[in-house]
Amino acid sequence: MEKANFSQLLNDAISQPGIISKAYSTFYGYSLGNQLLAWSQCMARDIPLGPIATYKKWTELGRQVRKGEKAIALVMPVTISKKDEAGEKTGDVFQSFVMRNNWFVLSQTEGEEFVNLVLTPTWDKTKALETLGITETAFALANGNVQGYAQLDTIAINPVAEYPHKTRFHEIAHVVLGHTKESLMTDSEITPRDVREVEAEGVAYLLCALLDLPGLDESRGYIQTWMSDCQINDKSAQRIFSAANKILEAGKI
Repeated sequence: MEKANFSQLLNDAISQPGIISKAYSTFYGYSLGNQLLAWSQCMARDIPLGPIATYKKWTELGRQVRKGEKAIALVMPVTISKKDEAGEKTGDVFQSFVMRNNWFVLSQTEGEEFVNLVLTPTWDKTKALETLGITETAFALANGNVQGYAQLDTIAINPVAEYPHKTRFHEIAHVVLGHTKESLMTDSEITPRDVREVEAEGVAYLLCALLDLPGLDESRGYIQTWMSDCQINDKSAQRIFSAANKILEAGKI
């Protein structure tokens, strides 16, 4: 079964400026992971970037997929029935995520004219915090070098932080990723600090890129410092995409 290399997608997005904004403006109706997945396949196959849809959807829109065109693959959820040792269905089901070649780009089709509506995301801090159940309190540390911090479901941002929006995304990410509650778990369940920082800043980077906010160069530098020349692994990459999606959706207006 084919699997998406989310680690490579995220590492490419962080190392190559502009990828995220291009992917979002073109494939805005899909998750961040699928946006980058679609972008990478278009680049690899020299397909002009454009709206994507299933064969059925293009048909409904009055367009036909040209003969011989190969679909691109995106990740989609599927429901799988559990089976016992004899191979019989038990009645229980579980959900998994698999790659399916079900989508075609506009340039792979022909027919009635299609006008793409490019959306620019609008994000509201107050709405996001309320939706996520996070409280922002006054900064209470004497150390002015600290840009912000997160504790349980609470965050605080230094009033003189260089990029307060990026710091806020970073601290919100710590909460959404569950880092702030790991002190309540056993030692074996605690994520190493370097992984926590890379995951939180990875989320901040994605959100800054999507919302066209400054601080991307500094964010890349921060991530690379904590990575120590290593790549973000697939597990962390998927967690980063998931958290960024959740935070973006929570504050959309």
